[in-house]
Amino acid sequence: MAPDAIYFVPLGGCGFFGANMALYGYQGQWIMVDCGMGFADDTIPGVEVLLPDPSFAIELGEKLLGIVLTHGHEDHIGAIGNLWPRLKKPMYAKKFTAGRISMALSEQSWGSQAKVNEVPPRGKVDLGPFSIQFIPMAHSIPEANSLAITVKNVGTIVHTGDWKLDDNPVEGNVTDAEALTALGDKGVLAVIGDSTNAMVPGHSGSEGTVQKNLIEIFSEFKDKIAITCFSTNVARLRSIYEAAEANGRRVCLVGRSLWKTDEVARNAGYLKNVKPFLDEDEAGMMDDNKIVYICTGSQGEPRSALAKIAAEDHPRVGLHANDTIIFSSRAIPGNERAIDRIKNRFYASGVNVVTDREAPVHVSGHPYRDELKQLYKWTRPQIVIPVHGEQMQLEKHAALAKECGVGQAIIPENGKVIEIAKEGIASYVGEVKSGVLAVEGGRVVAIDHEAILTRKRMMWNGSAVVTVVIDSHGTLAADPKVTALGLLDENSEHDAQHLRDVVKEIRNVVKNLPKGQRGDDEALSELIRVTTRRFFSERFDRKPQTRVHLVRI
Repeated sequence: MAPDAIYFVPLGGCGFFGANMALYGYQGQWIMVDCGMGFADDTIPGVEVLLPDPSFAIELGEKLLGIVLTHGHEDHIGAIGNLWPRLKKPMYAKKFTAGRISMALSEQSWGSQAKVNEVPPRGKVDLGPFSIQFIPMAHSIPEANSLAITVKNVGTIVHTGDWKLDDNPVEGNVTDAEALTALGDKGVLAVIGDSTNAMVPGHSGSEGTVQKNLIEIFSEFKDKIAITCFSTNVARLRSIYEAAEANGRRVCLVGRSLWKTDEVARNAGYLKNVKPFLDEDEAGMMDDNKIVYICTGSQGEPRSALAKIAAEDHPRVGLHANDTIIFSSRAIPGNERAIDRIKNRFYASGVNVVTDREAPVHVSGHPYRDELKQLYKWTRPQIVIPVHGEQMQLEKHAALAKECGVGQAIIPENGKVIEIAKEGIASYVGEVKSGVLAVEGGRVVAIDHEAILTRKRMMWNGSAVVTVVIDSHGTLAADPKVTALGLLDENSEHDAQHLRDVVKEIRNVVKNLPKGQRGDDEALSELIRVTTRRFFSERFDRKPQTRVHLVRI
C-alpha cells in the first residue's frame, strides 16, 4: 500500500441497491462504513434477505478498527445481526441509529457482547489514523449523516451516506450546508456518494409539503383510511399524525416494525407532542371516519400487515369498498410486481387506491440532480466515486460530477480496490473477495448454495424422484415409482399416461442392461436418472431436478 494514499473497497451497494458496506484503509489499518442488508426478489425462491460477503473484512482481523454507521436504514445496518459475530468490532452511531441497532441485538443470544458507541450531535470519532466527523444530513430517517473521513497528510474524503436537501424535514436533520462548505474551503479529496436519483432532474421535494398534502387528501375521504410507508420514516409518521388530527381522526399502527420505530424515536427525543398511537383493538372500537391505520408492507412484503389486509387475512384490520389505502412510498427496484399484486387485490375489493401518481403523497429521501449539483458547489472535490445505485445510476452520477467540474469520476465495483492518492488521482489497484450471501433457513450461505440453486431449477423445471427396487441380480422387483412435482398431475388421466410411459422407459433400460453392469448401484442410478430426465426433456421441454432412490433387496 502506498504511504500517502487512502484505499476504498466497496463490498456491497455498487451495481445494485442494498447491502451497503464499504472499507477505508490507510497504511494497513481499516474502518468499515455501514453493514447493511438487501432484499431478494422472486428469482431467488425461499430467500428474503441478502448480505454482503464480509470475508475480506474478517481476514483483516485486528487491522479492522471499527464499524461506523451513517444512519439507521436496514440497507445500512440490517446485516449487523447476522455478520457482527464474524466481525466482533465496536460500532459507532448516532443516538437514533444506536437505538435501532441495540433493539435488534437485544433479540440475539450474543447481543450483550456487541458494543454500540453513541456519537453525540455533530460528534467526531478517532480510529487509528482516521478522524471521522459526523455531518448532519436530511433524509427519510432521523440522524442521517455524511462522514468526513480525514487522514493527516493525505486529505479528506466525504462519504455522503443517504441524504437530500430539505429545509422543512418535519423530523430529523437539515443538511448542514455550512459544514460541507467549510470542508470544501479546506479541500476535499473525494466525495463518495449516493446515486439513487442521479437520473432524475430537479429537486426531491420537502416532507413539509407531504404533510400539507396529506391534510388535504384525508379530508376527501369519509370511511377508513389506511396508509403505508417505510416503517423507519419518523417524519412521515408525524405527517400522518398531523393530517389525522386536522381531520378529527386518531392513528393506529399496524405492524411490529412500526411499533419498534415509535419506541426508538420517542426514546431519542422525536415525535414530541404526538399522542400515543392506538393499537388494533383500540382502533377497532372507533368509527370508520375517525381512524387512520399506518401499515407495514409498502414494498409488498408477503408477510406484512398490508399483505394480510389485502388478502383479507388480518385478524383485526380490514378494508372494504369505499375505504382508502394510500401508498406513501416509492417502490424499491425489484419490488414492483409484489406491490402491484397487493394494489390489484384492493382494486378488486372496491378500495380506493392512492399512489404518488394520483396525488403528492411521497417525496424521496435521496438527492435529485439539482441537489447533487449543490453538493459539489459546496464541497468542490477533486474526485467523485458514485455508490448506492445500479449501474445506470452510477454512470449518470459520474457524468453529472464531470459536468460540475470535478476532475475525475471513477465508477466502483464491489470488491475492486480503489487507491485515492493525495495528489487527487484515483485508480484501480487490486481486487478482494466479494459477493452476496443469503439468509436461508435461519443460516447464512453463499448465494450459489446448492439448496438455493436446486430450488431455482425446480421453480423453472420441476423435479422428478424415481424409486427403483431391484434384487441381488439387478432385476426389477416391482415397477419403478416416479413422482414428478411441478410437471404432472397424478390425478389427471392424461398425465397418468405420461407416468406410465416414463415407467416403461425406465423398466426397459434396466431390463436391457448387461448382467455384468447390474451390480454397480452408482452406474445403475445414473442410467435411470439420465433416462428419466431425457424423457421429460423430449416430451415437455423441461429438464427437471432428478433424484433416484435405488433399493437393493
